[in-house]
Amino acid sequence: MTSLDRLILLLTGLIALYLVVTFFQAGRRGGPESRPPLYYLVAFAVLLVAGLLLIALGYGVLANPLVVIVAAFIPLALSGGLVAQLYPRSERTYLTFAVVGFLAIAITRLTGPEGLATAVLAAVHAIAGLVIFLAPLASFAQGKRPWSFAFVTVGGALIGVGGIALAFLKAGRPILPAEVIFAILAPLLFLMTASFAWGLTRDTRKA
Repeated sequence: MTSLDRLILLLTGLIALYLVVTFFQAGRRGGPESRPPLYYLVAFAVLLVAGLLLIALGYGVLANPLVVIVAAFIPLALSGGLVAQLYPRSERTYLTFAVVGFLAIAITRLTGPEGLATAVLAAVHAIAGLVIFLAPLASFAQGKRPWSFAFVTVGGALIGVGGIALAFLKAGRPILPAEVIFAILAPLLFLMTASFAWGLTRDTRKA
């Protein structure tokens, strides 16, 4: 990992910290509208910790199964927040999927085999990623959210690209050379976090 990578990850961490504070304050208001911010709080708190681990330990920490398991909170919590915000009647159903999906990732990642663990990880991430990508886009297209909310879709696309690239790399079938993946990972995380910050916080202000 280069010094530039660490600088970019530090900037990413600062944005994540801002989002943690923002959604913590929003979640303290109480009532049904406080539920989505709590999901987002979990997602960006995990992202903040993950970024700090990458800065301290480098990309090698991604090989640790515990890191992979905990990192699953990011797409699951983000997608859960979107469901709670946009489709509150489906929140419990999606929360059940998120819990089952997280447990499946944890069990297969710790017990193997590697192929099954990768398949489960990819499947759960794919469903969460589709929610993050499609739900904000549909809401904006229907005129239910401001144009800035579409940036959440941009963040969803970026998190999907990064997740797929890392999953295939872990499976031994990289879609890009490892050095290319790690070269673009820090900028990808920064752009992803910035997109989520713009889309989610601007929507909160409009509301």
